[in-house]
Amino acid sequence: MGRCVILFIMLGLACYLMTLISIIQPDDYFEKIYNIHIINGFTNNSSVPLVVWCISSDNVDLGGRALQERDEFSWSVKSTFWKNTKFLCTMKFDNQRRSFQAFQRRRDIQRCYPTRECFWLVKEDGFYYSNDEIYWRKDFNWTLN
Repeated sequence: MGRCVILFIMLGLACYLMTLISIIQPDDYFEKIYNIHIINGFTNNSSVPLVVWCISSDNVDLGGRALQERDEFSWSVKSTFWKNTKFLCTMKFDNQRRSFQAFQRRRDIQRCYPTRECFWLVKEDGFYYSNDEIYWRKDFNWTLN
């Protein structure tokens, strides 16, 4: 009798966990693709581009890009629950540098949801984030001299 009770409890727990996995944010558990976009939001910089260089936590080097006004650099990231994928990008504009995490799985699975699009608009006063290119939120400052 005791073994039957334990078996039913374990079976109930397994069913409960499977229900949670299927209901609560499936992106947390299964492999998903996220699209990261970096957009040059500087104004009047036609003679000096924004230089972007990104590398992943797995040492995948995406190379450098020189972005003119409104140009975009984008790539896709395959992410899973078991791996905290990160992309560090270094920006250079007019001899000033700033690095930031363009993608960090633990941070971005919630805020990139449901579109799985992560947009960064780099402007004179800082880095702005959006998941729909409509509503932008300033994440941190970058004040140029």
